[in-house]
Order: sequence, then C-alpha cells, then structure tokens
Amino acid sequence: MKRMPKTLRVVAASLATCLAAGLAPSHAQTVKVGFITTYSGPMATLGDSMEKGAKLYMKLNADKLPAGVKVDFITRDDGGPNPDKGKQLAQELIVRDRVQFLAGVVWTPSAIAIAPLVSEAKVPFVVMNAGGSVVTTMSPYIVRSSFTLWQSAYPMGQWAARKYKRAYIAVSDYAPGHDSEAAFERGFTAGGGEIVGKVRMPVGNPDFVPFMQRAKDAKPDIVFSFIPGGPQSTQIMKAFGDLGLAKAGIKFVGTGDIVSDEELPNMGDAPIGVVSAHHYSTAGDRPANKAFLAAWKKEYGAKSIPNFLSVASYDGMDMIYTAIREQAGKVDADRSMAIMREYRNANSPRGPISIDPETRDIVQNEYIRETRKVNGELANIEVDTIPSVKDYWKEFNGKK
Repeated sequence: MKRMPKTLRVVAASLATCLAAGLAPSHAQTVKVGFITTYSGPMATLGDSMEKGAKLYMKLNADKLPAGVKVDFITRDDGGPNPDKGKQLAQELIVRDRVQFLAGVVWTPSAIAIAPLVSEAKVPFVVMNAGGSVVTTMSPYIVRSSFTLWQSAYPMGQWAARKYKRAYIAVSDYAPGHDSEAAFERGFTAGGGEIVGKVRMPVGNPDFVPFMQRAKDAKPDIVFSFIPGGPQSTQIMKAFGDLGLAKAGIKFVGTGDIVSDEELPNMGDAPIGVVSAHHYSTAGDRPANKAFLAAWKKEYGAKSIPNFLSVASYDGMDMIYTAIREQAGKVDADRSMAIMREYRNANSPRGPISIDPETRDIVQNEYIRETRKVNGELANIEVDTIPSVKDYWKEFNGKK
C-alpha cells in the first residue's frame, strides 16, 4: 500500500486524537467555519469583498440556525496567490481549530493545494472564488459556490463570433486564465472567428500597457481578456483607454472580471461599450438583488459596492447554513456534502442557482452585459441571459 504523505499523516493523526478525546466535530453545537482569503497585498480588496458578503449573510440569517447552535467564523489571510501558505492555513484550521467546514479561497492554485487535506480529513470545502474548472475534480469534499471561467468565456466567444471575425486574447498566466483562453477560443473559432494572437500576462502587479500595445499592433476586431478582478480591472481598462484601442476601432470584451462592479467608479469613461459575460451585476433587475444591495449599503455604507466575490460568499454561507440546519447543528462531513450536492436557491442575488450533483459545481445564469453610463454612473447592464449554465469544460471533457 502506498504510504500516506507526511503532511496528511499529521492531519489524520491529529484528527484521531480529537476523536479519542471526545472532541469530534460532528457532535459540536458550535459549528466552526474556517475562512481563508486574501486580506493583504495588492489584491486585498478581493478578500474584503468576500468577507463582507459572508458576514452579511450571517448577520441577516442568524435566526435560521437551529436553536442552541452558533457559527464560529475563523478568518485567515493567505496574503495573495501563495499555494503553500494556503495549504498551511488549511492544515492549521483542520488540526488545531478543528473546523467542520473550510470556505473562501481566492486563488485556484491554493484551492488545489488544499484539496488533499480536505479529502484525508473529510472536511467539506466550499470554494467561494477560485474559478479553475479542475478544482472540484481534486477532492470529493469540494463544492463550489462561485463560477468557472468556462461558464463565462465560452459563451462570450460564441457571442463575439456572431459579430466579429478577428480576435486577440490577453489573459493572466495561471489556471483560470488558461481556462478562459481555451474556452473563448473554442467558442469563437467554432463560430467562424479567427484568433490573430495571444499573450499570457503575469498575475502579480502586471504592467498592462505593453500587452495592450501588442494587441493593438495585431489589428484585431476585438481583444478578449481575463484578469483576477479587483484593482487590476482598473489598470487594464486604463491601459486599453490610454493606448487608444477603442479609437482604433478595436472592441474590448471579456469575462466580468475586467469590469468588476466595485472598480467601475475608478475607470473614467474607458469601459463604456465594453461587453462582458458574467453571472452577476449590481445592476441586475431582480428583487433578490435589490434586497441584497439595500442590506449591503445599510451595513457597509452608501458608497460601498459589492461584487461577484461578495455574492459567491453570501451564497456559499447559505449552503453551509442549509447543511447545518438540515442536521440540527450536529454536522457530519458526508451528510453535509450530500446536502450541498442537492443545494438549490431560486432567489440568489444573481438569479436561480443550484449545484450539479455529479460535479459539485454551481449551475447559474450567465449574462451578456454592456457597460453603460446610467444617471451619470457606470453600470454593467444585462442585455441577454443564457440560463442554467453548467461548467462547459466538464460537459466537453467528461464529468470527472
């Protein structure tokens, strides 16, 4: 029999000690949720958006927990895209803090690094960002409340092929960027479009100007892009605007990360006319979204703006609370996963959502949005809806 890696042996031994001491998580009335995200460094706004979404849900739904049950929400900062740090934090939360759920995680490489730990320890892991398609294949204890890049980039390619012939692709150089590149290219070329060039850009602190210049020099009809969102949305949009691509007749399209809602006020007029595919917009005209926005602004201030990470964390906490509620607070890992595999919510701020029980990925609407100025402010206006989108990568490559 193959010997278990040392890290996993430590986790397993520690859990066995907890069980022997009568500290089994499955019998606790205080349910511990370990939340790993990015609170520091240049992408710290992403973690702030995620935590605010999770905590808003908890405040609004405290009365939906079973009597006598409370949730202990334990936060940890991974400092940015650092898989080793993410893995270390997950191990500490599992072994020392004895959490019954892990949640959060911005970065796909970190989610992949954590996967063996949650498999061995049997701790459900609700991924609230980390959009690489492969993530849910890495452990049967992972369920995703966020998105995959194939869900947005493939229909973006299909849409673009109906209007344009030549495209240039510029994406961040890590798994979600690679997914978005492959997905857009497949959708665009299947519709008769031609890819005239590609570039992969550094994930950390990139200077987007030389990459946008290369795109301009290729003279495409459109530039398709994915970046991790946050401040990079503003940086890439300013590079696009300052280099005059729009004036040269080049359209900017992409996943929703290039026009992240909370960054729109920082972008000037450069995003006007940008078309994106995404599963959420603060401009979405849904009663559940209006209620969410009203609660958000009451809690965090009139000028605070949620984004797709906020909504994924909000919905992810609803998944966890559903599992807790259906077990009367005495949570068992396998039972929690069974409950979350069947999760449905007809009234998420982003529209109806559910979990595909075969893949443990989210199923949700994708919206084609155009960035417009409405009452003097930029907004991502939903102009078309693609309903009940699964992860196309798994649909094309087999559900693993």
